[in-house]
Amino acid sequence: MPTAMAKRERYENRIEMLQGTLDMLILQTLCWGPQHGYGIGQAIRFGSGDVLQVETGSLYPALHRLAKQDWIKSEWRVSEHNQRAKYYQLTAAGKKQLASEHSRWNQLSTAIASLMNPGESKGQG
Repeated sequence: MPTAMAKRERYENRIEMLQGTLDMLILQTLCWGPQHGYGIGQAIRFGSGDVLQVETGSLYPALHRLAKQDWIKSEWRVSEHNQRAKYYQLTAAGKKQLASEHSRWNQLSTAIASLMNPGESKGQG
C-alpha cells in the first residue's frame, strides 16, 4: 500500500493537461485508425513516453463529449483479445476539428516558448 508521501509525490509529478488538450490527443490518436478506449489511453501513454497517463474517469467522459459533438463515432466490435469492446473512429468533422486544434496548439506552444525563453525566440540565444 503506497504511503501518503508516495501518493503526494505521484500527484505532484503528474503533468496536468490544459483544458481541451485531452480532446485533441484523443482525436490525434484516432487519426491513426479506430481504437477502443483502453487502446486510446495506451497510445497516449506510450506516445508520450509514459509522461501522459489518462485516467478512466477523464477518458470516457471525453469520449462521450466528442461523440456528442459528432467528432467521433463508435461501434461495438470484438477486440484482439476476443472481447466485446466499443471502438471509436474519427469523423470528417473530427478531422476538421483536429486540424483546428493542432493549429491552435502550435500557436499556444510557440507563445509559451517565447515567454519562457525570450532571448531564443528573437534569435539572441
